[in-house]
Amino acid sequence: TLLNAQYKSQVWVADQDNGRYRNPVLYADYSDPDVIRVGDDYYMTASSFNCVPGLPILHSKDLVNWKIVNYALTNLYLPGVEPQNFFDKAQHGKGVWAPCIRFHKGEYMICWGDPDFGIYVVKTKDILGRWDKPILVLPGKGRIDPSPIFDDDGKVYLTHAWAGSRASLNSIMTICELNEDGTKVISEESLIYDGLLHGNHTTEGGKFYKKDGYYYLLAPAGGVEMGWQIALRSKNIYGPYEMKKVLHQGSTNINGPHQGGLVETQTGEWWFMHFQDKGVYGRIIHLQPVTWKDGWPVMGINDKDYCGEPVITYKKPNVGKTYPIETPQESDEFNSPKLGLQWSWHANPKQTWGYASSLGYYRMYGQYYPEDYINFWNIPNLLMQKLTAPELTATMKVTAVLQNEGDKAGLIMMGWDYSYIALVKTKESY
Repeated sequence: TLLNAQYKSQVWVADQDNGRYRNPVLYADYSDPDVIRVGDDYYMTASSFNCVPGLPILHSKDLVNWKIVNYALTNLYLPGVEPQNFFDKAQHGKGVWAPCIRFHKGEYMICWGDPDFGIYVVKTKDILGRWDKPILVLPGKGRIDPSPIFDDDGKVYLTHAWAGSRASLNSIMTICELNEDGTKVISEESLIYDGLLHGNHTTEGGKFYKKDGYYYLLAPAGGVEMGWQIALRSKNIYGPYEMKKVLHQGSTNINGPHQGGLVETQTGEWWFMHFQDKGVYGRIIHLQPVTWKDGWPVMGINDKDYCGEPVITYKKPNVGKTYPIETPQESDEFNSPKLGLQWSWHANPKQTWGYASSLGYYRMYGQYYPEDYINFWNIPNLLMQKLTAPELTATMKVTAVLQNEGDKAGLIMMGWDYSYIALVKTKESY
């Protein structure tokens, strides 16, 4: 296949080919998305937890048609992680939490919080190339959801939230000052917002923006499954912040529409990408129009008191041109010397787990069960991709050479629970 040929899913396409799109724009678990525009290009990243490679980079020209183009992390051997081989095991729900992507002075940067180890940043000048080594900016337990802001006077600030599970407190946003390249904390932390003041429990996931003299902190509140999106604004970065609820479920069946990134198109339209929690399926990605009203970003449609509700279908963003339909890669003929970008492992891969080839197959080698093996949740050498639609068919062709009794190879659907079909070597046969 040609590298720049557009892949089109047979199971979920958001672009309706008539100037409109339908939500979700990505029916896949791109949890806690963030998005930026650089020139005519849109880039998105998302949480990757314990999966390797981590921090997927998706590219779009119109916010509706997306392609996976890179990862910012090749492995999870990170500074400050103790023990160093922590992510050699499947550490479910740990690792790379909500990231924030920014472009500043010719450099791309992604900040993320690891709930156990602290806040990291990783940078590159070439978003499609290999990223630099990650830097631990702010060590500590429970710090999550960072967002930097590069102010007009050259100062740099970082806001972040707190994970109740690790810090024994949450619903608050704190801020500190960073050095000018955003890699080192140079001040104490200050409290800038306590969600409990306004009934916004579990305020977290904030993203900083500056517009027309206001600092805006856009944050989810109310919890992952049933929450809402709030906008905080202040003329002073340390507050006090005024608050409006700007997006909620309303009369729709889109539960908890919140946490994501705000972006302006080349033609001056504003859009918000956020997730919806679909239980065991993961968190899927929706796109909402944004209207500025009295200096507040009202998201979605049918707003009451500055608070909108999600759209199911809507006219596509105006980016000045029309682009071909494209969806993230799914099917794979395994005929490339490099593994397709839709694939990731359950943990840091060992070099002998598998090899891509241009021969029409991916060769995997059997591994011993881990010492503390209970079930497949503990198996690190699972090669997997995200589901991309509510209903799909997966077909796999396998040639297996199993030498020892009990050897096993097959196809798994892995999640909160799992099912698999496997070929097993018995004493007598397969």
